[in-house]
Amino acid sequence: MSIYDDDVFRMACDQFQVIADYLSIDKNDRDRLMYPKRAIAVTLPVHMDDGSTRTFQGYRVQHHLTLGPTKGGTRFAPSLSMGETAALAMWMSWKCALSNLPYGGAKGGVAVDPAKLFCRTAHRRHGPRYGHE
Repeated sequence: MSIYDDDVFRMACDQFQVIADYLSIDKNDRDRLMYPKRAIAVTLPVHMDDGSTRTFQGYRVQHHLTLGPTKGGTRFAPSLSMGETAALAMWMSWKCALSNLPYGGAKGGVAVDPAKLFCRTAHRRHGPRYGHE
């Protein structure tokens, strides 16, 4: 799927295919297990400390919900994409399953370099704004 077009997601899919072959997972079930259940993209308007307003792209991906509610953190990185977020959510699904935790995998993030923002803006506004969206 083109919305996940990213080197990191392709790497996660390649890893999945190797394990799916080893476990003899039916080819008809592989896409359902590989692609996320839900993915949303949001635009986050943030009022900066200097009075200006900037917008940032945010993502939330829920990969797998069969084992229970999803869990996964939030990543702040300048080159973050929907595909990278989906790969991180897929890996969280595997970690929860292998650890026998009753959770599915998820991940969220904002495409921003927190080091380039004013300190108050990064901590006070991005986290709560992303959570609200």
